[in-house]
Amino acid sequence: MEPAPSVLELLRQKLLNPAIYQDHAPNVIGALAVLFAAWVVAGWVSRLVYRSLKLAKIDETLARFTTKFTWWGMLVLALFCCLESFGVKTTSYAAAIGAVGFSIGLAFQGALGNFAAGIMLLVFRPYKVGDLIVVGGQTGTVDEIDLFSTTLDTPDNRRIMVPNGSIFGNTIENTSYHRTRRIDVTVGAAYAADIDQTYEVLMRAVCAVPGILSEPAPEVVLLELADSSVNWSVRVWAASADFGLVKQRTIRAVKLALDHAGIEMPFPQMDVNLRGPALASFVANADRKAA
Repeated sequence: MEPAPSVLELLRQKLLNPAIYQDHAPNVIGALAVLFAAWVVAGWVSRLVYRSLKLAKIDETLARFTTKFTWWGMLVLALFCCLESFGVKTTSYAAAIGAVGFSIGLAFQGALGNFAAGIMLLVFRPYKVGDLIVVGGQTGTVDEIDLFSTTLDTPDNRRIMVPNGSIFGNTIENTSYHRTRRIDVTVGAAYAADIDQTYEVLMRAVCAVPGILSEPAPEVVLLELADSSVNWSVRVWAASADFGLVKQRTIRAVKLALDHAGIEMPFPQMDVNLRGPALASFVANADRKAA
């Protein structure tokens, strides 16, 4: 049994048959008229859709995609109407078209997932071009938001393209969303240091840091009594654009202030106690090296 001819084969056979231009001349003229009208109407509708999306302040990428999808959708619909007028029963091939579409969907499920995630990112807009974000284990400034991926420029000037599917399904950290950020600097002081004096030294140091904001006011918080130090948290606020610079200035000011006040900043140490034979062996080895 010979396989059923495809839609394109049937269309080719009919177009190459001279009788069609005699018997179906009105249909040919009507099809051309329908295609021309669809072309004009599709252009008008797509422009209307684009202007409406721009007035609604929809992202430029999503607006252009929707416009093109509308234009092509109307042309495809008009083409199927023309095929019906020539006797090509497109409805009989619906199952085959559906099976092909399903197979294509399985083959490109990763790309389609990124595409769907890109649409959601453009609609909900968790970040925009120019924001500094942390996504997918990468940190960078958003350079472009595409339908399939987001392009980042890292602080060390590397270009990274992150698939939208791995972004939308995970945690998104947008460090540029708010105009101000808090800087936390943890510092440890020796147990021998006076607590009140340490507080005053730290507070004077952070209040003099250039670039910090007066509101909210700087804070010095006593965190905990750790194993080898009394830990403090110095907290100041700065503009998001100056975060890195102000944090560096804060760390420097804290270190210089503690050194100037004579307050020790202890570091982890390990005491080793040698007794009995171990001590004798250690002394013997030291004498041998000295000799």
